[in-house]
Amino acid sequence: MSWYTSAAKRGWPGVVAALATLAPAVSAETKLLWGDTHLHTSYSIDAFFNNNLSVDPDYAYRFAKGIPVMHPYHRAWMRLEAPLDFLVVSDHAEFIGGLRSIYLDGLPREDVGFVESIRNWYATGQLRGVIDTGQGPAFFRDILPPGADPRETAAGWGDGGGGLLPALSPEVFRGAWEEIVDAAEAHYQPGTFTSLIGWEWTSAPGGANLHRVVLTDAGAEQVRGFQPVSAAESPYPEDLWAWLDETSAATGVRFLSIPHNPNVSKGLMFPDITLRGEPVDADHARARMRWERIVEVTQIKGDSEAHPLLSPDDEFADFETFPFHLQGDTQEYVPEAGDYARSALRRGLARGAAVGINPFQFGMIGSTDSHSGLSTAAEDDFGGKMATDSIPERKDDVVISGFATGWTMSASGLAAVWAEENTREAIVDAMHRRETYGTSGPRIRVRFFGGWEFSETDLEAEDVAAAGYGKGVPMGGELRTAPDGAAPRFLAVAYKDPSGANLDRVQIVKGWLDADGATHERVFDVAWSGDRRPGVDGKLPPVGNTVDLETARYANSIGAATLSTVWEDPSFDAGQPSFYYVRVIEIPTPRHTLYDALALGRGVPDYGPSTLQERAYTSPIWYRPSTE
Repeated sequence: MSWYTSAAKRGWPGVVAALATLAPAVSAETKLLWGDTHLHTSYSIDAFFNNNLSVDPDYAYRFAKGIPVMHPYHRAWMRLEAPLDFLVVSDHAEFIGGLRSIYLDGLPREDVGFVESIRNWYATGQLRGVIDTGQGPAFFRDILPPGADPRETAAGWGDGGGGLLPALSPEVFRGAWEEIVDAAEAHYQPGTFTSLIGWEWTSAPGGANLHRVVLTDAGAEQVRGFQPVSAAESPYPEDLWAWLDETSAATGVRFLSIPHNPNVSKGLMFPDITLRGEPVDADHARARMRWERIVEVTQIKGDSEAHPLLSPDDEFADFETFPFHLQGDTQEYVPEAGDYARSALRRGLARGAAVGINPFQFGMIGSTDSHSGLSTAAEDDFGGKMATDSIPERKDDVVISGFATGWTMSASGLAAVWAEENTREAIVDAMHRRETYGTSGPRIRVRFFGGWEFSETDLEAEDVAAAGYGKGVPMGGELRTAPDGAAPRFLAVAYKDPSGANLDRVQIVKGWLDADGATHERVFDVAWSGDRRPGVDGKLPPVGNTVDLETARYANSIGAATLSTVWEDPSFDAGQPSFYYVRVIEIPTPRHTLYDALALGRGVPDYGPSTLQERAYTSPIWYRPSTE
């Protein structure tokens, strides 16, 4: 019996208690698993409009396992050289499989109530022509909703404000859901490869991205008992959580809801005031923390860890910024605290002190959000956001809306999970206890533990993880009041991707709440390569850059293969709630823009950076005074 099953028998308060205490008790024999929790196939309406007509869930799983498949657009064979350990096919619940079905099989019965624009295009014989002639991307952009006040749009959801498509009878799409489930079951190989069943709930009122990927560790027999809920029914996250609550109680299925791409949420992914216009109170915090244990902080539509305007003292905050909204018209992008993980973690400390429960005590992962059906996150083998922008000649095309072209997309990211075994239950267990991290693409191996007794000798142990679990808590865990006069110590070890670039540095990002209720942040360089020393401003000099802009090659002649440290917080105050997470930075390497620009004979691109410093973000470790 798993910890979850045991706790569930005691009711959800027991589950919450189990989650709070699980991390220190987990086995030291966890293994690192790499995966993608956010992948779209031809069953998603936007993927199909953008020329993914052939990669279905079966193909997606085959590719993730390292089996060669044909690309849906350029038709060359592709193979993932380092297969994934797990994958979630997360097609949009809204109109799931619907466009593919119309294209292949014709319009269903007349009383279904399809959105009028699609009915008219099909009825005049133009829908197939639009897709066959490559006009699908432009047509999709034309039906994106205009930007508007998200709260006003959400309030009018039942009066035609429900986004791209109206709510449809679940019976129309049951066949597509059955096929998605069947593919997951066929590819599940416990111990070798895990196919997690899931979907995307795609709420975007007024262009505010509030999307969630919903996944479960349940098998086919259980999930066939329901049809995935979509945002067509309601745009409010609280209504999604209520559906998860009701469905879990009725079916026994365990769910996890993962907010994704918060950088374009118009401040509403991690708000003080909810989409309904209500303050984030204790009830809201409880519901969120029951379902939303981890957050996607890096993906194809940019990085959501931090923004330079929100974290002006962080020299590495301006990384893969994506200043566009997901809407049919162009609107100036203004970053808000509710859009970025670090700002949200700080906000969570303040809200936690105010309402008694931290609503934003989340772990971190990365994933792709690829719509080609192929999970590619490597700069030198990037398959694009959509199938269409997978080749250099199409990089100038607008991919979604506004000025977001193939050049502005990020080759990102990956989800890393420290699980006890490669099974559905063990992976979701690890996600619930937040023992996860995300990378922008490379397979950087990271261990991070917090405690009160770590010393440098622990870094020399034959099994660093055993020392970490034995003396402290792993990433995602929580520390309580310290021994008298002690400050927390953190054990961090990072190893380069075996086939990738060396490491520049390891940083610990700290956020804290002071006695006046204000939040703060600071980034500490705790381990780095070479003989560099911080300057008088406290900044560590750059590691250097070996990238040859004429050939898109680099050398591992700088940086380090491994970096490790035991670091003690020099500014610790035992009365201040705080969080700490690790950020690992690679040396500079070529970005996908440089590879494609050189392939086109254009030289160094002037429409995006030519190089980048890939990175990893761990889930935080929180310190909470016992008086809270």
